[in-house]
Amino acid sequence: MEVPRGDVHRADGVRLQKVLASAGIGSRRRCEELIAGGHVTVNGTMVTSQGVRVAPDEDAIAVDGNRIQTVEGHVTVALHKPKGVVSTMSDPHGRPALDQFVSEDDGRLFHVGRLDADTTGLLLLTNDGDLAQRLAHPSHGVSKKYVAKVSGRVPKGLPAKLRAGIELDDGPIAVDSCRVRDSTAEFSIVEVTLHEGRNRIVRRMFDAVGHPVVELSRVAFGPIALEGLAPGQTRLLDPREVGALLDEAER
Repeated sequence: MEVPRGDVHRADGVRLQKVLASAGIGSRRRCEELIAGGHVTVNGTMVTSQGVRVAPDEDAIAVDGNRIQTVEGHVTVALHKPKGVVSTMSDPHGRPALDQFVSEDDGRLFHVGRLDADTTGLLLLTNDGDLAQRLAHPSHGVSKKYVAKVSGRVPKGLPAKLRAGIELDDGPIAVDSCRVRDSTAEFSIVEVTLHEGRNRIVRRMFDAVGHPVVELSRVAFGPIALEGLAPGQTRLLDPREVGALLDEAER
């Protein structure tokens, strides 16, 4: 057996084509074709040999440059959290919580980060502790996109001001991008993308510039979009989507 350059082969590992098939990439035969065609990399090294064995829980495996989740049994779910639901799996005070949106078949899931009760939108639930830690840790800074309905007409210079950064009580905040979708004398619709995960950061930011948030929804978490999910609906992320989350968390 020819072991590829970079010595990615692990003698006590699992055959690469089996790992790919288990991740839902295709049949075992299709996965062998992808390997032979140079479509698969392990830790950045192209693998073309069918005999290579890998460690699914340690190695970064990608197909056509897109990383995939390879650990069996891990589940990650996208939820459109409705307004009034608290970001806990259950609530001792009897408030609506996240447990109503998952079933026992999903396994023991926990939420990645939080949305306050009045904020709607995309929340990720997973049983993959390593993924959750990577996505939630401030040093990784996965981007989040929000759409905010704010009070008043937003001035033309506000997007540039927020990109440059403003000062809050707990330190400065700057958004990655900002655009005004619509603006009237009464309300404005503003889309912002930022990496920050501080508590109620979007609401506090708009409070600071004199345009309090009336409604707020998170519409994307890294490469995962809310689009297509009605409030209360969930969908299972596929291995490529989870891999894309891991890629962004490692940048």
